Amino acid sequence: MPLGPVSSAIHVHGSVPADSPQASPRTPTKVTIHPVALFSILDHYLRRADSQARVIGTLLGTRNENEVEVKSSFAVLHSETSEQVAVDMEYLKTMYDLYHKVNPKDVIVGWYSTGSNLNTYSALIQNFYSQETAPYPAVLVALHAGVEEGVEAGVKAYVSAPVGVAPKPENCVFVPVPVDLKFQDSERSGLDLLNTTANSSTSTSTQPVAELEIIEQSIQSISEMLDRVLTYVQAVLSGEKKGDPAIGRYLMDTLGAGTDDLEKSGFNTSLQDTLMISYLANLVRAQAEVSSRLALTSAV
Repeated sequence: MPLGPVSSAIHVHGSVPADSPQASPRTPTKVTIHPVALFSILDHYLRRADSQARVIGTLLGTRNENEVEVKSSFAVLHSETSEQVAVDMEYLKTMYDLYHKVNPKDVIVGWYSTGSNLNTYSALIQNFYSQETAPYPAVLVALHAGVEEGVEAGVKAYVSAPVGVAPKPENCVFVPVPVDLKFQDSERSGLDLLNTTANSSTSTSTQPVAELEIIEQSIQSISEMLDRVLTYVQAVLSGEKKGDPAIGRYLMDTLGAGTDDLEKSGFNTSLQDTLMISYLANLVRAQAEVSSRLALTSAV
């Protein structure tokens, strides 16, 4: 597929200046990223061509005056050489139109890039996305996969600010912005599984566990947290440790909530559903066993 160049055919050389400009008043104070967006970026990176040093794409989500929430992302076709960078604008527009039909509340909030090299081409792409997100600044999420020597794996977010009296698109500095990972309770077990696999010292892959085992692990985790709280309270009562008023108020609020919140949270409903599914599965297994034995008896 032919690529359309950014701002016609851009031929630039050099690197982004490292001056410290004044931040824009609309600069977000925090960037929140959902796991779905990160997994999409990692999938794009793993599927890249061998000749590609990095991959880029569009970030979609919501924003307010102080925070940007990245909910999803999609890949964008691009190519980089020593003389120019080219991005497929038609593909970007088509993908965004399709996504916007399904998620009308989400808008373009910026772009992502893999690797740690923020060069002049990054500034040019940042300038393009800034036009798409105006009057708000575009957010750049840089994902470091940990394959580069001396670069630790992780996620960082940036916004850009112009440099110079008459700034050019390729002249800017990237200002870091705090990043948080936000996930739903239903996604916790999957993230815990990935974290367990990543930290495992064995070469064998970790297999997903059953729902009952997940509930058992959650109960064990809650039991350990209760033991830590009990140890802390006993130490405060005995005078071994000075009590923290903030922790005390939090414990009082938690204990004063009663069991209504637990009922409203759907824990009991979820547990009953899990037990019902387990019962039905055992029942079907037993019926299949009985049917097979009857078939053998009739054959004899």
